[in-house]
Amino acid sequence: MTSTPGTTWFKSSYSNNSGGQCVEGAYFEGTSMAIRDSKDPARGAFHFAANTWETFIRSLKQV
Repeated sequence: MTSTPGTTWFKSSYSNNSGGQCVEGAYFEGTSMAIRDSKDPARGAFHFAANTWETFIRSLKQV
Protein backbone atom coordinates (compact mmCIF):
# COMPACT_ATOMS: atom_id res chain seq x y z
CA MET A 1 0.00 0.00 0.00
CA THR A 2 1.39 3.43 -0.86
CA SER A 3 1.08 6.55 1.25
CA THR A 4 -0.87 9.66 0.42
CA PRO A 5 0.96 12.73 -0.90
CA GLY A 6 2.18 15.02 1.85
CA THR A 7 2.69 12.21 4.37
CA THR A 8 5.27 13.12 7.00
CA TRP A 9 7.68 10.23 7.51
CA PHE A 10 10.10 9.91 10.42
CA LYS A 11 13.13 7.65 10.73
CA SER A 12 13.09 4.93 13.37
CA SER A 13 15.27 5.63 16.39
CA TYR A 14 16.98 2.29 15.64
CA SER A 15 17.91 3.32 12.09
CA ASN A 16 21.13 5.10 11.20
CA ASN A 17 22.70 6.84 8.20
CA SER A 18 25.35 4.18 7.52
CA GLY A 19 23.25 2.46 4.85
CA GLY A 20 22.04 -0.36 7.07
CA GLN A 21 18.53 -1.41 7.96
CA CYS A 22 16.50 1.81 7.71
CA VAL A 23 12.84 1.96 8.66
CA GLU A 24 10.54 4.97 8.46
CA GLY A 25 7.13 5.42 10.01
CA ALA A 26 4.17 7.78 9.60
CA TYR A 27 1.09 8.39 11.71
CA PHE A 28 -2.26 8.96 9.99
CA GLU A 29 -4.49 11.16 12.16
CA GLY A 30 -4.57 8.66 15.02
CA THR A 31 -6.24 6.02 12.87
CA SER A 32 -3.25 4.07 11.60
CA MET A 33 0.51 3.68 11.44
CA ALA A 34 2.56 3.01 8.31
CA ILE A 35 6.04 1.49 8.08
CA ARG A 36 8.30 1.46 5.01
CA ASP A 37 11.87 0.77 3.93
CA SER A 38 13.56 4.18 3.63
CA LYS A 39 16.00 2.81 1.06
CA ASP A 40 13.14 1.90 -1.29
CA PRO A 41 10.03 3.96 -0.46
CA ALA A 42 8.54 3.37 -3.91
CA ARG A 43 7.79 -0.24 -2.88
CA GLY A 44 5.05 1.08 -0.63
CA ALA A 45 4.34 0.70 3.06
CA PHE A 46 2.65 -1.62 5.51
CA HIS A 47 -0.35 0.02 7.23
CA PHE A 48 -1.63 -1.02 10.66
CA ALA A 49 -4.73 0.08 12.56
CA ALA A 50 -3.77 2.30 15.51
CA ASN A 51 -4.88 -0.22 18.14
CA THR A 52 -2.98 -3.03 16.40
CA TRP A 53 0.20 -0.94 16.31
CA GLU A 54 -0.16 0.05 19.97
CA THR A 55 -0.60 -3.59 20.99
CA PHE A 56 2.49 -4.56 19.00
CA ILE A 57 4.63 -1.82 20.64
CA ARG A 58 3.33 -2.71 24.11
CA SER A 59 4.28 -6.37 23.56
CA LEU A 60 7.82 -5.38 22.55
CA LYS A 61 8.27 -3.37 25.74
CA GLN A 62 7.39 -6.46 27.79
CA VAL A 63 10.27 -8.47 26.34
